[in-house]
Amino acid sequence: MQFIERAIWFIETRFAEEITLDDIAEIGGVSRFHLSRSFGTITGQPVMAYVRGRRLTLAAQKLLDGAPDILSVALDVGYASHEAFTRAFRDHFGQTPEQLRAEGIADPALLVEPLRIDETLLATLPEPRIVDGAPLRIAGFGERYTFATNHGIPALWQRFAPFVGNMPGQIGTTTYGVAADFEEDCSFGYLAGVEVSPSADLDEGMAYIDIPAQRYAIFAHQGHISTMRRTAYSIWAQYFPNSPLIPTGGPNFERYGTEHDPFTGNGLVEVWVPIVR
Repeated sequence: MQFIERAIWFIETRFAEEITLDDIAEIGGVSRFHLSRSFGTITGQPVMAYVRGRRLTLAAQKLLDGAPDILSVALDVGYASHEAFTRAFRDHFGQTPEQLRAEGIADPALLVEPLRIDETLLATLPEPRIVDGAPLRIAGFGERYTFATNHGIPALWQRFAPFVGNMPGQIGTTTYGVAADFEEDCSFGYLAGVEVSPSADLDEGMAYIDIPAQRYAIFAHQGHISTMRRTAYSIWAQYFPNSPLIPTGGPNFERYGTEHDPFTGNGLVEVWVPIVR
C-alpha cells in the first residue's frame, strides 16, 4: 500500500504544479500501468482525474473565499490561461468560475477531497501459483467500462448466460471474464465468454479476444463473488507492490471453473494476471 500513499502524498504536495503520470509513478516506484491499474482499483478514478479534481477544488475554495482575480487563481492551480481554466472548471462543476464566485457552488459533492485509503479492504492472500498458460481465444459479449462504471459487469454476464454451452466451437465449460486494453483514464474492455476454437463461426454481435501464451500469477478467490473487489484490491494494492513479480499489463482474466456455482455466486474463482517471464 505504501506506493499508493507515496503517490497521494506527491499529488497533494504538488497538484498545483505541472506533474505527469510518469512523475507520480516514479515517486511510487512502479510502472505507469501498475499505478493506473492499482489507483483505479483502489479509488475508483483515474490518477490524472484525481489530480485535476484536486486542482479545481482548490480553485473553487479560493473563489468561495472571495479571491477577486480569476486569472491569478487559474495560474495558482496550474492553468496557463483564463480560457483553459474556465473550460476545465465548467466541465467539472457545471458552472463558470464567475458563476461559482457570485452564486456559490451548485453541487458540493463535486468537490474532490484528499483521498483516504480504506485499509479494511485489504486481505492476506495466499501465494499465487505461477503457470505458463497456453494461447486462448475467448468469445462472448464485451463492453467497455471504467472503475466507476464496472457495476454494469453483472448485467453483461446475465446477457451472456443463455449462450454458455451453446457457443459455436465452444471448448469446455469454464467461463472467463477477460479485462484488456487498459487506458490511462481507467477505461478497459471486459469480455464475458468461453473458450472457442479459432475456426469458430461466431454469431452476429459476438466478440472475441485472442490471449497469447503468457506466464501468470494465479490468485484464488474463495467465498461469494460479491466480495471479489476485496481480492482485486489486495492483489493490486498489497501483493504486487511487495512482490518481485511484475505484471505486464496484458489481458488478465477471472476463471470460473467447476468449483464455482454461477447460481449462488459461491465457490472458487481464479484471477489470472500475466507477469514478466
